[in-house]
Amino acid sequence: MNRSVLLALATSLALACGAGSAQTAVPAKVFRYAFPIAETGFDPAQISDLYSRTVAAAIFEAPLTYAYLERPARAVPQTAVALPEITDDGRTFTFRIRPGIFFADDPAFKGKKRELTAADYVYAIKRHYDPKHKSPNLFQLENAGILGLTELRRKLIDAKLPFDYDAEVEGLKTPDRYTFVVRIKQPAPRFYYLFTDGAVMGAVAREVVEAYGDTIMAHPVGTGPYLLKDWKRSSRIVLERNPNFRDERYAENPPANDPQAQAMARALAGRKLPMVDRIEIGIVEEQQPRWLAFLNGEHDFLDRLPNEFAPSAIPNNKLSPHLAKQGIQMARAPLVDATLSYFGMENPVVGGYTPERVAFRRAMALAYDTQQEIERVRLGQAIPAQSVIPPLMSGYDPALKTEMSEQSVPRAKALLDLYGWVDKDGDGWRDQPDGKPLVLEYSSQPDQLSRKLQELWQKAADAVNVRISFKIAKWPEQLKASRTGKLMMWGVAWGGVSPDGSYFLDLLYGPNKGQANHARFDLPEFNRLYEQQRVLPDGPEREALIRQAKLLAVAYMPYKATSHRVATDLLHANVTGYRRHPFLRDFFRYVDVEPTRLP
Repeated sequence: MNRSVLLALATSLALACGAGSAQTAVPAKVFRYAFPIAETGFDPAQISDLYSRTVAAAIFEAPLTYAYLERPARAVPQTAVALPEITDDGRTFTFRIRPGIFFADDPAFKGKKRELTAADYVYAIKRHYDPKHKSPNLFQLENAGILGLTELRRKLIDAKLPFDYDAEVEGLKTPDRYTFVVRIKQPAPRFYYLFTDGAVMGAVAREVVEAYGDTIMAHPVGTGPYLLKDWKRSSRIVLERNPNFRDERYAENPPANDPQAQAMARALAGRKLPMVDRIEIGIVEEQQPRWLAFLNGEHDFLDRLPNEFAPSAIPNNKLSPHLAKQGIQMARAPLVDATLSYFGMENPVVGGYTPERVAFRRAMALAYDTQQEIERVRLGQAIPAQSVIPPLMSGYDPALKTEMSEQSVPRAKALLDLYGWVDKDGDGWRDQPDGKPLVLEYSSQPDQLSRKLQELWQKAADAVNVRISFKIAKWPEQLKASRTGKLMMWGVAWGGVSPDGSYFLDLLYGPNKGQANHARFDLPEFNRLYEQQRVLPDGPEREALIRQAKLLAVAYMPYKATSHRVATDLLHANVTGYRRHPFLRDFFRYVDVEPTRLP
């Protein structure tokens, strides 16, 4: 065989091998699942809903985070070199940021690598104070009282001037490129928990915000493991691995009594994070299509098994044999949350603090059947709420039993009769004490779960001869109306962000009206208890104050807390490393999937 023939054969073999290599290099790790509720956007200064925050937490990074597998939850450094240095009796917090961390590339940086600095965190904090953003998280900062920022905000509002990001304030300093210091008015032993949430305290580059202006919700740029690749509002969200993400390795220490987590940690130890190349999230609001998409293998992960499928999928809270044979995995854990229906305290019908208004709210709460909600709507995937504070948080008392969980139509009717909520015009329906017509307006969503809850409220109202109507709109619309105090009643859920139970008391603290406090409850005695417990370290004295605050909330009933939910997540056999954390949303970086071929 002559040399030219040999060369031709070698060339052909090389091309064939090259083609084969290209084919084997195509598979990528893609993690697919769906949100049941639409997102609103991805700017930490503007978002408040769970699903937008879940995405934002994969893009933006706070100085701290939580150890993913450790229980109980423990805060650890993320972009910081260590937990903050706390001095001045809990009034000064010094954060030191690791050098060499970079933002994802973006045209706003004009072709240059952009390093994370302490000034980015100072800017991110100030953005919550900018009235333009109407930050739903401002209450957490204002309650802590960062020195000078509230005063600056009010001064600029009064003068009708734009927020001055360059103004020096006593409570925020950057002594060097990688250090920022936060000073607050009163001791706050748990203040640093706020800096574990990238969806609230994630570092934001000023030049990105200024480049995108009013469209910043669609252009998140952070230092986290993922970047936003594609977004079709209320339809599809695609995240891809951030090429600039630092060399971070999997190193977890789960509890010794959790063999499954122990095995998971051993299998993934030392792996570079994130392990998945691409996250594809759809929006599937109806439960059955989301369930079928998972069963058909279109989704790798089912975030919270819909309640109606629990009897067949997890009978007696055990994975059914037919799902186990398919290699499907179950991860079950309590949600640190409370399901609630609130009464608008500034509404002329259901609001107010006079005896007859308090009696009306308590009567409607007594008419509502919490146990039916848990059994028929949540199908046993929840426990009754005795107050707004859920398990796994400070202030939760498993022995507490209150009127919050009771149901008694006779007692409800007696309260209404006693305080003048009777049928004055003889049409069979109760009227207000002054004789005006009485019609409750309960705001809700068009999804199947919400419809079932509407049925329970209809049944409760009918039982005590009170008219009720339902105002149906999508979640973002209800949220907007709720923040401005326009809703009479609304059913919501509130999820914990740290082990500090006072985050749930934020729902009732007067100065939080229009933010966490959707009911717009403002009771001086409650506010005093809230402020007293906030400055105390964890312990019996603080627990006693929280208990008093919880009982006041039961007595005035601005919120009818119904349940604390339990989540059952399902995963296909190709997913490893998943474990629901009570507070950490950014689980994407810790999971792995078997490669799939991208089209």
